[in-house]
Order: sequence, then structure tokens, then C-alpha cells
Amino acid sequence: MNPLRWLIAAPAWQALSARYNGYLHAGTSRLAASIHCFWLVLGWSLLRFETAGWQRIIAQRRTLYPHISPERPRPLDIVRFFTQSLWLLLFLPQDGSAVSQRKRFNAFRHLFSWRQGFHQWLDRLPQRIQHGDRLEQRLSRLPPALRKLVFVLSSIAAALLALLCISQPLDLFTQFIFVAMLWGLAMVVRRVPGRLATMMLIVLSLTVSCRYLWWRYTSTLNWDDPLSLTFGLLLIGAETYAWVVLVLGYFQTLWPLHRQPVSLPEDPRLWPTVDLLVPTYNEPMSVVKPTIYAALGIDWPKDKVNIYILDDGNRQEFRDFAASVGVRYVARPTHEHAKAGNINNALRTECQSEFVTIFDCDHVPTRSFLQMTLGWFIKDKKLAMLQTPHHFFSPDPFERNLGRFRRTPNEGTLFYGLVQDGNDTWDATFFCGSCAVLRRSALDEIGGIAVETVTEDAHTSLRLHRRGHTSAYIRIPQAAGLATESLSAHIGQRIRWARGMVQIFRLDNPLMGRGLKLVQRLCYANAMLHFLSGIPRLIFLLAPLAFLLAHAYIIFAPALAIAIYVLPHMLHTSLTNSRIQGRYRHSFWSEVYETVLAWYIARPTTVALFNPHKGKFNVTAKGGLVEEQHLDWVITRPYMALVLLNLAGVFMAGWRIAYGPENEVLTVLVSLLWVFYNMIILGGAVAVSVEARQIREAHRVEMAMPAAIARQDGHMLPCTLRDYSDGGVGVELRETDALKDGEEISLLLRRGQQEFSFPAKVQRVFGRRAGIRLTNLSTAEHIEFIQCTFARADTWALWQDGFPEDKPIQSLTDIMILGFKGYIRLAEYGPARLRQLFLMLTAFLSWLASFFPKGVGSATAGIAGVKQ
Repeated sequence: MNPLRWLIAAPAWQALSARYNGYLHAGTSRLAASIHCFWLVLGWSLLRFETAGWQRIIAQRRTLYPHISPERPRPLDIVRFFTQSLWLLLFLPQDGSAVSQRKRFNAFRHLFSWRQGFHQWLDRLPQRIQHGDRLEQRLSRLPPALRKLVFVLSSIAAALLALLCISQPLDLFTQFIFVAMLWGLAMVVRRVPGRLATMMLIVLSLTVSCRYLWWRYTSTLNWDDPLSLTFGLLLIGAETYAWVVLVLGYFQTLWPLHRQPVSLPEDPRLWPTVDLLVPTYNEPMSVVKPTIYAALGIDWPKDKVNIYILDDGNRQEFRDFAASVGVRYVARPTHEHAKAGNINNALRTECQSEFVTIFDCDHVPTRSFLQMTLGWFIKDKKLAMLQTPHHFFSPDPFERNLGRFRRTPNEGTLFYGLVQDGNDTWDATFFCGSCAVLRRSALDEIGGIAVETVTEDAHTSLRLHRRGHTSAYIRIPQAAGLATESLSAHIGQRIRWARGMVQIFRLDNPLMGRGLKLVQRLCYANAMLHFLSGIPRLIFLLAPLAFLLAHAYIIFAPALAIAIYVLPHMLHTSLTNSRIQGRYRHSFWSEVYETVLAWYIARPTTVALFNPHKGKFNVTAKGGLVEEQHLDWVITRPYMALVLLNLAGVFMAGWRIAYGPENEVLTVLVSLLWVFYNMIILGGAVAVSVEARQIREAHRVEMAMPAAIARQDGHMLPCTLRDYSDGGVGVELRETDALKDGEEISLLLRRGQQEFSFPAKVQRVFGRRAGIRLTNLSTAEHIEFIQCTFARADTWALWQDGFPEDKPIQSLTDIMILGFKGYIRLAEYGPARLRQLFLMLTAFLSWLASFFPKGVGSATAGIAGVKQ
């Protein structure tokens, strides 16, 4: 028989031919199909694909290689197979257990046994190193004066050693060894629990960052080229600003106080009187009602609490509502000084109680609010203000538009979760305008709420501190409200905050004047400097373009030196902030937040620096709807301009690599990496500006609470309340389809030992879940429903602690994916002339991303034993 005919007739050849034709039928090019068949033949020739181990891998190929289609191969799939296989071999867990997932030992452990031993040593380190905690305990038992002396001497010794390390001139190789040693030390210290380890990380970070800044000032400015010098001074100014904020941030958040509530006297007759103020201007009744209903149920003697609606809109509807529920209504004839003037008018004309508590009209207080806060005022007679967190049960524009609600800490979590707690250590808690209690006598002493700036709350607390009064912060959410509904409203609110804080910096600078301790001055200064980040952020986004487009050396140094100095500074800063802020702000997300705001706060803060009286108060809209998903082109314009400028930098980098001087190639590559990072962050800003639909006027709050349903025939169905809003609930029943669509029922909820019934109607049934709408509630029933849900004492207690711990690599990956999605959205919504450009860009980035390894989930556990 002819060997060629035998080969063609062989089953293997026929199978290969069928596969080749199948590829062509699926739309694969002849080149890709031929190349794939070649690799297939080569693989079958050299590897034993018929073994059980390989067969298990082949059976799971869609899970292990999710980005490679078996039906439609591409010419470079062999590269994707190689990178993904290498990733699986290096990082595949030993089994499906949580311990192995965490350790992620190398699959070739007999070749890399040192790595396994090193990881085991690091995992045992927290248990072996206990002297840090014991040292903290011993220090805490020392007399205050001696403890202060130890702290001062240790600080002086550390400062002298750090100064020596910072200013010592080193060649590049010695600098590399130095930063490598510090990084190795940081990687070990980060495993050690306790505040002393955190302080050590801060010392390492500041040493590296200060050395970087010293090098920048002494060795990297080109004084012979005016253009390079101009751009270089702009960049070093932005870096100096960032360094100052970094140092103050470390100081401010190093030692959070974690203050706990203090018990009240057992006899309620000894409890003080309180005026509860709810200012409103143009918010709808649907926003204000839940706040008033919750306030009516606060656990406090009814004769010792007075509730006021302060209506600056002079609306008859609100006057009638206040009369119907038994609260007081105040409206003033004039409207000067906005919210601050509204509150001051009530203080002058109506309020007479010992304490004042203020809630924005959308902040629903819990029943325990006054009992959790007023004990400290009785204990500390100098205490003038106690603040609790501003918690939001609806997603802000970042969370909603990016789909990150309750998955990633939002913009305010860092401030209310860590910064305010750190401020409390230094007696520098800021008044935030709502969810706070103030002592009336202290407020009268400073003339009421400050009216000179548009951030009247922070200015008020500054004045209280100048008079020698103390402040406090309890990090337990005792109220919850509505976040801003749209990105434009969110930015408008931040513009007001930024302008107001800069106004205070000019008109009542905390660094000058009497009455403040040094630590208070530093805390206030950091808060105000934070809002000057607009111009520095824009400089960082444009800095690499100075070299790529204008050939200006903004950092006059070799590319290798830049990498050796810059990268350790960035890595140590990221590692230390992750250690301090990990529960409240995930790595790299602040880059997106600040980039979105940078353009918009740069101008008002600059204007306020030179003319602090310019600008007016604007009310933040709440309770609005977003009817359709759309890209906010007005908001996106600055990001678009920055993206196009960075794209021009990318093309110019390609030209310089191809035609520029050879000795500049490495510098071009460093600048290009910087541009790519900026484009990722800008892509994230664009993704935020795609407004997701928001068609619910009453936002759902997730929770698990026992409840029951009473049917009209008398049957009782126990269930679990899974979510609720002001107008309805979602429940989970024990049996499938136990309810019918449209069925009228009664919802039974408990509050303490009391049980309440609410008329309702089944809207939708899906399996064991049902959506239920409340119907025809009387005012009394509506009040009871709010107090059974929104106003429960434990409703918000665990929300702040529900976020996963920060993982910097995972956060960086999330930001990269977010930036990529931003460009996809830009291509989807962009104008016709730009759409094609961004479609080409996203197609190129998609092709490039296909070569990176992909996560494979828990399915890898099944082949772990095979690989090993």
C-alpha cells in the first residue's frame, strides 16, 4: 500500500483534517487554522496527551484557559498557552483549601523548596514575634511623663538616623542595594501585627520618600535649560505637595482612638434636654419624611427632646406635615447664609435646650443615637461637639456607575472610618454638619454656626477648638442618608467643600492665631491642603508629555537612576498606606477619585486662595433619578482632552524610539510607562462618567432579619427580610412559590418585644424570594415601619467593617480593568469622529490583554495533584 495513501486514510489524519475544516467553518483564517493544527501535531508527537493527567487538563481547558477558544484558534495562541501554563505552574494552589489558596506555593516545590520554607517562616512570624505587643503594653504602664520622654528620645534617634540615610550620597549600585534592603525589611515587618510594626513601616517609607525628594532637589534640575527647568520646578512642586500631605496623613492616622460610648445616668430624669434640628431647602417630602419619622422614635424622654423642621423653602406642604406629626416648624423671612443662617435663626428664635443635634434632611437617625452620644457630654464638661459617621445606604456615583457598591470602600469611608478616628486622638475631630451633637453654651460662645465660609461645619469646629473646647468622635454609624445621585451633583458638592476649606485656610488659618495645639493645627492643615490637590494631580497627568512632546527634561537624570529612586518611593508609600488604610481605602482607587475631581476643584480652590470671599453656597441635590444610562459629555470633556494629549504622547514616544537618539530610548520607555499608567487612571475617570440608570426613588437596603407574612386565610408564613426600602421589602420564604403575584397580605415585623403589622401586596414571586410593596400605610404605621427598619440601633453597625481587606496587586488589576472598560464605554458613546479611534485603541488593548494570564477560580483544585 502506498505510504502516502495510508497516511491520508489514517484515523488520526482524518481527525486532523476534520478539525481543520471545522476551524474554517467557524470563520477562522486558513493561516490560523494551519498554525494551530501544526502545534497540535507537534504536541501529540512530543507530549503524552493520552495519559489520564493530560486528559483531565484537556477536559478542563475552558476553565484553565478561559481566554483561548478551542473552536476559533488565533495564530498566536501558542504564546497565550505558554504564558497561562507558566502562570498555572507557578501559582497553582496545592489543593482547594483556604490555606493553600492563601499560601499559593509553587507547583514545582521540589525545585523551589526555599520559597515554601520562607513562606512558612513568614506565616509563623506573627506568633513568634510577640515582643512588639509586650513592649506596647509596658510602655502603656509607664507614667505619662516618662512615656513622653521615651517617645521624644526615640523620635530624635530615629530622625537623626533617617537624616543620615536621607542625605548620604550614594552611587547607583549602592542606592540599589540600600533600597533593596529596606524593601526586604518592609516585606518582613508588614507581617508583624501591632502599631509598632506600622510605625516601622512609616519610618521606612518616609526614609525612602525623603531620600527621593532630597535627590530631586539636589541632582535632577536642569538649570541650563529654561524650558526643562520650568517643567521640572512644576513637577517638583507637585511632588513636594504630595510629600507634605503624605507626612501629615501618616501623622493623622497613625493612632486612631476607637472611642466607645459612655453610659448615661440610670435615672432618665437626670438626662439633658435636646433640640433636634432638620434643615431643608428644596428637597422633596419623600426625602424628609423618613428622617422625621425616625426622629419621632428616638429613645429619649419625650418631654426632653424637641424636633424642628427648619424649612428655608417656606412650603405650606411641610408646615402641614409638621403639624400632622407633632413636630415644630420654623421658616424665616430671609435666607442669608444658607444652611448656617437657617440653623442660627432657629437657635435665636426657638431653641432653648442644653444640647443641639443636627441631621441633614435625608439622614435617618437610629433610635439609639442620643443614648450613644450624650454620655460623653455628661462625663466631659469641656466637650463641645461629638460627631458620628455620615453613612449612606444608597450608592454614590462612583459605586453605582462602576458596580462597586459594598465591594470597594467608597470615597468617604477613609475619612469617617480612619481619619476622624485619628483626629479624635489629637482632639481635632471636625464637625461635619450632620449626625452630630453640640453643647448649646459652647455654640453660643462662638456666636452660633460659622457663616463666613461655605463649609460652615468645619469652620464651626475650628472656632470651638480655638476657645479651648474639646471634641469627640464615635465610629459607630448612628444615621444613614442618601448619597448624591449623579456625578455632576457629586462634583458640585466637592467643589463647595474644596472652596470652603481653602476659604478657611485664608480667613482663619489654623497654622496661625491663638487657641490651637500644634497637633490640632496639623490635622486642620492636612484637611485643607487635601483640597488643593487639583493642580498637582493635573501636573502628574501631564508631566511625562513634557519630555515626549516638548523634549524637556523634567527629571534631569539617567532613566536607570529615575527607576531606582522613584519605584522604591512609590512601592513603600503604597505598602504603608495599604497597611494603615487597607480596611477603608483600597490601593490605587484614590488615583481615580482625585483624577475625576482634579479639573473641577483646581480653579475654585485657586480663586479662593486669592479671593476667599468669592463663591456661594450650593445645595446638594438628593433623591433624584437617572432615567437612562448615558455618558455625561459635559463632565467628560476635560478627561477627553487629557486622554488625547496622552495619546499624542504615545505616538510621539513611538517616533522617538524609531528616529530619536539611541541614548534616550530608555528614558522614552520610562516616560511611556508613566503615560500608560495615566491613561489607565483617565480611563477609570471616563468609566465613572457613564451614568448608570437609577430608577428607584426609594433605595433598597440589604439586611437579614426575621419576619412573617399573614395571609388573608389566616395562615402564617415565617420568612427572612432580605432587603427593604421606604416603600417595600424583599423576603425569602422557606418554601418555593408560597405566595402569588398580586396577593394582599400583612407583613409582620418585630421591634424589641413589640410586633407590628403592615398592609402589603405581593408584587413579584421568583422561587423562594418575593418582592412586596407596602400599601395604604397610615402615618402611624409608616412611622412604625421606619423605626422597625431604618431606625434600628444595629442597622448600620457592621457596614463599615464589611469590606474585604486591601490587596494591592488585586486593586491594581481592578484599576487596569476599570480603565480598559472606560475606553470601551468611550468607544460606545463617543462622537463618530472619535469613535473609530477608540475602537481601534480598545481592539489593540484587548489583543494585548489576551496574552496576560487569567484567573481560573476554584476549578484548578481538581488538577492540582496532576501538576504536582
